[in-house]
Amino acid sequence: MRSLAATAMVRVKKLLRGTLSLREYKAKASETYALMKVLNKMTELSILKMQLIIE
Repeated sequence: MRSLAATAMVRVKKLLRGTLSLREYKAKASETYALMKVLNKMTELSILKMQLIIE
C-alpha cells in the first residue's frame, strides 16, 4: 500500500515538476484544483484496483 502511494506521488511530482508554474493567484488556484482532480482520480483508480485484487 505504501509503495502505491509513493508511486502516485512521484507521478504527481513529475506532472507538476515540484512547483506551480503560473504567477497569478487565480491561475495558481486553478492549477492546484486541476492537480487535486488528477490526484483524486489516481487514488480512485488505485482503490478500484485494490478491490479487484482483494475480491
